[in-house]
Amino acid sequence: MITTPLGYLFVIALSVTFFHLLATRTKMRVFEYLPAVVMIYAFMMLLASLGVFHYNEAINNVYSQTKANLLPAMLFLMLLEIDFRHFLKLGKKLLLAYIFAVSSIAFSFIVVALLFHFNKDMAAAFGALAGSWMGRTANMVAVGSALGVSEDAFAYALVVDSVNYTLWVMLLLFLVPFAKIFNRFTKSEQNLAYLSEIGCACAMGAKRYWLLIALALEASLLSQLLANYVVILNKTTSIVIIATLLGVFGSFTRLRELNGSNEVATTMLYILIALIGSKAVIENFSGLGIYVVAGFVILLLHAAFMAVGAKLFKLDLFSIAVASLANIGGVASAPILAAVYDKKLVSVGVLMAIMGYLIGTFGGLFVGEILVKMAG
Repeated sequence: MITTPLGYLFVIALSVTFFHLLATRTKMRVFEYLPAVVMIYAFMMLLASLGVFHYNEAINNVYSQTKANLLPAMLFLMLLEIDFRHFLKLGKKLLLAYIFAVSSIAFSFIVVALLFHFNKDMAAAFGALAGSWMGRTANMVAVGSALGVSEDAFAYALVVDSVNYTLWVMLLLFLVPFAKIFNRFTKSEQNLAYLSEIGCACAMGAKRYWLLIALALEASLLSQLLANYVVILNKTTSIVIIATLLGVFGSFTRLRELNGSNEVATTMLYILIALIGSKAVIENFSGLGIYVVAGFVILLLHAAFMAVGAKLFKLDLFSIAVASLANIGGVASAPILAAVYDKKLVSVGVLMAIMGYLIGTFGGLFVGEILVKMAG
């Protein structure tokens, strides 16, 4: 049994490193269906369930402090990648498809909450899931922390995210050959050739990891200090929002040109996932099935709304499919779907997905607050 903070952090660091190397340096197909974040969470949850960690006061303190300081630092770095100038070049049709995707996902979560009668804990967990399906796992962690989602409920949401997302990717890839049929149905006349000239928002050049870490920790400190004076719902929510805004402001400066922010933010995300997993002890998964079904109903409603919107505004399948996956799948999958249509359109998927880092936090908080109030 591990009883010291140093031993606790060592196991977390070792686990994160192991699964990251396994996912990036090997060709194991399991990572196509279970991302590294899910594997890290599951492994740490297993250790916690086996009683590996003894949660004395010292370990509880290092857990709280590490999580509290890394969360705003990660949000700040994650948002430095946004380049609004490139995003606005996507054009009216693609921007409309993106807005439809975000709004239909939010509305679908609210409808499903009414149908399935979530209690407060699961309502908050699905609020965190909404953050993921409007952004990605980093937004899920941020929203979950702000809404006070328990470690056990977070595990349910993470499983739903993984299972439903995988099947959603498969469906959208399956639909690619039917694009012409769908476009005739919606009477779409959009020409996507101009999009191939849009550049990626990714920075190039030397990676300045130490500078990025220093800036991120400064942003974390500033967020926590300001949250003492500007309270939005609760202190954690205030920290999340302030860190998000600092990242957005930073993206308008030369800080956006500091390459390596994605790698450092991803490392922080993995550590946060491991921390949350280390506190999750799940003894009974008998109720998981209903939440997976709820996730599928959300996706079905989202698909129906997107199809209706495409018909009304004459949107093509590429636009609505990539907009949908940019929200639900993020940077890991939206560019792949875009490339299946045309390799020159990869940057479109990247730009839409990166915007989710901003939208996911605010959208998830908005939806989560509604779900929690409905459950109350």
